[in-house]
Amino acid sequence: MLNNKANKKKNLIRQWLREPLVHFLAIGAIIFLSFHLWGGGGPGSNRIVITPGQIDSMVMRFTRIWQRPPTSNELKGLIDDYVRGEIAAREARAMGLDRDDTIIQRRLRQKLEFMAEDVLNAQPPTDEELQAWMKEHADKFRIEPKIGFLQVYLNPDKREKAIQDDAQKMLEQLRAAGLPAENISAGDTLMLPGQVDLTRLSDIKKMFGSQFADEIIQVEPGRWTGPVYSGYGFHLVYVTERKESRMPAFAEVRQSVEREFLALRRKRELDAMYEKLLNRYQVTMQKPIEQSGTANAATVDSRGQIQ
Repeated sequence: MLNNKANKKKNLIRQWLREPLVHFLAIGAIIFLSFHLWGGGGPGSNRIVITPGQIDSMVMRFTRIWQRPPTSNELKGLIDDYVRGEIAAREARAMGLDRDDTIIQRRLRQKLEFMAEDVLNAQPPTDEELQAWMKEHADKFRIEPKIGFLQVYLNPDKREKAIQDDAQKMLEQLRAAGLPAENISAGDTLMLPGQVDLTRLSDIKKMFGSQFADEIIQVEPGRWTGPVYSGYGFHLVYVTERKESRMPAFAEVRQSVEREFLALRRKRELDAMYEKLLNRYQVTMQKPIEQSGTANAATVDSRGQIQ
């Protein structure tokens, strides 16, 4: 019985330690303590410490830009500029100049989220996780069909009532002639190509429209058929080649799967982080000013519901 309780306690601790928010808060605490021990004080502090690592960073940045290391005077100028920047930032914060500033708020949010992402990136997904996720989201990675074809265009504005008869006669002629190259110029003028090499179905939809693409995907290669309709008019079509839709092997799309997986995980974990942090705050939203000229305040709970 005692062993079961001990095991449950250990499992609970392990589960708690695996929480990204716990890692994130721990890293934040370490950075906060490091800043106060070695990097200087807060807005009211008069202690500015410049570490060897910061000087190395200044030298590397200068060298990367100017393709040479800084002279002693230039290095002194870099350090002086850093000190001025630190003084200005602390004095500005002490005066409250950082409050209600959208740019500063956006930058702080970016830094907070970048820190959280660093925690996530330290735990890369395994191939097993990626393969399982790929299977769940198969439609994202399925390779769409491709078609190559010839098309002869008939303009309904030009041919008017005779277009059905013209299409039937021209189709018989094309079938009798087979597939000489000059057949693709037998119809009316159209800005779109008469010969389309192997192309994705989605791109064909962009060129000829969805109705045309959906019809020719059903056409067997090697025979003139039609008329096939598009927004432009009538087409006689000869499908030269078709590649069916298929699910690629994991190795073919691993990078894409990992990129999509990490993007979704990032969003999910950030949402979870903000959900937990939001419980520490009470959000109050003022209602619009009424005719009486007074504004009523409404409290918004952690779910965004007005109380």
